[in-house]
Amino acid sequence: MLTPADRQLIDALYDIQSLKFGEFRLKSGALSPFYVDLRVIISRPGVLRAVAERLIPLVRSLPCQRVAGIPYAGLPIATAVSLAGDIPLLYARKEAKEYGTRRVVEGKFSPGDRVVLIDDVITDGASKFEAAAPFEAAGLAVRDFVILLDREQGGAERLAERGYTLHSALKIRDVLAHLRETERLEEALHRRCLDFIAATQF
Repeated sequence: MLTPADRQLIDALYDIQSLKFGEFRLKSGALSPFYVDLRVIISRPGVLRAVAERLIPLVRSLPCQRVAGIPYAGLPIATAVSLAGDIPLLYARKEAKEYGTRRVVEGKFSPGDRVVLIDDVITDGASKFEAAAPFEAAGLAVRDFVILLDREQGGAERLAERGYTLHSALKIRDVLAHLRETERLEEALHRRCLDFIAATQF
């Protein structure tokens, strides 16, 4: 069930064209009638703040000592959550430095600390395992992913198979329903989007 704040956030994402409709080639090669581009929120501080405020209760409901963003879109979101929620932040390098500390994970932590990984969107979940790996290799415990938008294409189920839990603020079917109800989305396109989601579920 969407709250009034959720509806307002969806409207804001639509207005800044984070939610696009048409024909888009996805990483998988599939042609999607919609595309979610949350990278643009970094240029809209008010929207980025609203996203952080929506995610903070999800993070605080979990037993964790740290948050971390998944590159690249998740990094500014996690930073906003850290600042607004006063929650310590970590990040993982693509590769260890050849000098200095040679750490892969930057920030202060102790082995065994639980870190919640934050990202913008989840589709089938495959990329999240790679994101968790450097934190786990550094001795941190990763159990939970907090995501703004679940495309509902099997990500939650795939994470669960590996022992992780997905916590999403918004689900794509709810987002599409709201846009249809507010006449931002035509009936035929709404149906195409729902058919695409059903056909591409993991």
